[in-house]
Amino acid sequence: MDVLVVGGGPAGRALASACALIGLKTAVVDPHPDRPWRATYGAWLDELPEGAPVAVATSRSRVWAVREHRIARGYAVLDNEGLRALPPEVRVVRGTVVARTATAVRLADGRVVKARRVVDAGGNAGGGAATRTPRAAQHAVGVVVPRGGFLVGDEALVMDWRKPPDAGMPDPSFLYVVPVSEDEVLVEETSLARRPGLPLAELRRRLRSRLAARGVAVPKDEERVRIPLDIRPRWDAFGAAGGLVHPATGYSVAAALRLAPRVARALAEGESVESVLWPGRARAVHALRMFGLEALLRMRPDEVPEFFDHFFQLPENQQRTFLGDRSDLRGTTLAMAHLFRSAPWSLRARLAFPLQRAKGVRTPG
Repeated sequence: MDVLVVGGGPAGRALASACALIGLKTAVVDPHPDRPWRATYGAWLDELPEGAPVAVATSRSRVWAVREHRIARGYAVLDNEGLRALPPEVRVVRGTVVARTATAVRLADGRVVKARRVVDAGGNAGGGAATRTPRAAQHAVGVVVPRGGFLVGDEALVMDWRKPPDAGMPDPSFLYVVPVSEDEVLVEETSLARRPGLPLAELRRRLRSRLAARGVAVPKDEERVRIPLDIRPRWDAFGAAGGLVHPATGYSVAAALRLAPRVARALAEGESVESVLWPGRARAVHALRMFGLEALLRMRPDEVPEFFDHFFQLPENQQRTFLGDRSDLRGTTLAMAHLFRSAPWSLRARLAFPLQRAKGVRTPG
């Protein structure tokens, strides 16, 4: 075996597929290879590589912060069956990894699987050692409902920071609405970033109050999202486990799909995963994004919508750079500087000194 990928999620399967397509003997270890995926994966349409499995796409997006922002940028909901698909050459090993080295894994049933290279793509659980400090995380609760009046035509509602009718805590959250079919939408109450993550029960309460205000019945089936945001880069890992999660947005799947072919070629040539994922500029951009995460965590609840109101007034190219470009250090710096200059002095203080806790308030979501 040339490559053994630990983890059968979107990132792991994308990497395994890319490795197999260039002739590497590849296997994926997945504890539940037949279990349906309940998560809904979304991405900006222009961040996806050619051929990415898109289920539904829009041509524009919308944000509500302090005011409404219309964005001439398409959004996509990915097709889970397309993400799951593997070339027939990829061997799928059912099992749970309990120990791992650079060239072998031991499974819970005692089996040992060896390969020339082992790559951890085990998702969020793979990122970082235990710590006494709670993890910064993005949490969300969502349901699929009839489209109704949630969306206006061909659009995705990426963020709506207007307050829900009922909330038991001061932390802000936003409504996220994307089409999942011609007649249905995913409606999700999302806490963007909080340490620790906002309780799912609170998000469920807010979502139900929004649906009740529209006269929409609450479905039984529910999607739950928990994404650690402060994951450090790792040399032997890919996807969320390797630190590809954007610290300020929670997105990672589009980056994994784009980078999988490059990582596969590096593995074929005997290079490290780190050499592709974490050159100097990517590390610098990641550090700036982590700085942005800390700033978000320290903002007062009322400052969060104001922050995004200023962000979505940035030139579109600067928005795209900060949200998606992992190696454009100059562009990321310019976007952050432009945002700082456009913000009022109260918000500038939070952006300039993110490690200074806002007094008397909880961290936002």
